[in-house]
Amino acid sequence: MIQLYYYPGNANLAPHMILEEMGIPYELVLLDTEKKEHQQAAYMKLNPTGKIPTLLDDGLVLTETAAICLHLADKYSGGKLVPALGTPQRAQLYRWLMYLTNTLQAELITYFYPHRLAQEEAAIAQVKANAEARVAEMIDLLENSLAQSGGAYLLGEQFTLLDPYLFMLCRWTRNMHKPARKREHLGRFLNLLAERPCVQRTFEMEGIAAPYF
Repeated sequence: MIQLYYYPGNANLAPHMILEEMGIPYELVLLDTEKKEHQQAAYMKLNPTGKIPTLLDDGLVLTETAAICLHLADKYSGGKLVPALGTPQRAQLYRWLMYLTNTLQAELITYFYPHRLAQEEAAIAQVKANAEARVAEMIDLLENSLAQSGGAYLLGEQFTLLDPYLFMLCRWTRNMHKPARKREHLGRFLNLLAERPCVQRTFEMEGIAAPYF
């Protein structure tokens, strides 16, 4: 049985949506971060970083959201959520997955945890403001790429693992001065994704009420 360790609204959202999209059996394991369960010994044995999510799959212990998404799609989606290996479309999937996790998600972490980079209140505020400005530029780039994709999704007509990942990160901008939903194409994309049963079931199971983004 697949197990996904999660906390509502955390980086587990994307793999959770993918599991629901594929319709395969799995179990959710809640980690109460307020009780520091993600830092307790039992979980740290699985994921020494103490971060969420972690996936267990038939003896495999896998961390890092992007790796989890790619593993699930490769193993269980029958090619529905990933283009074929060796194709230009597959190369573009790698490109955007790396961008989402290494660039946009990393900057969002700076936005949410500015105290990791500064101590004084004024400096913390400046770090947060600078991160928000950089996130806005990244969201604009994704807006333009979505507009040029030739379809409703980031790779065009095919719904791939990138789309739940993009939805998750766009959701994290919802309280910024210019959230992702304010862009024309991303706004349409987010509304389209929100209509998918896999997304609706994921939010219901994690106890997250609308509005989602």
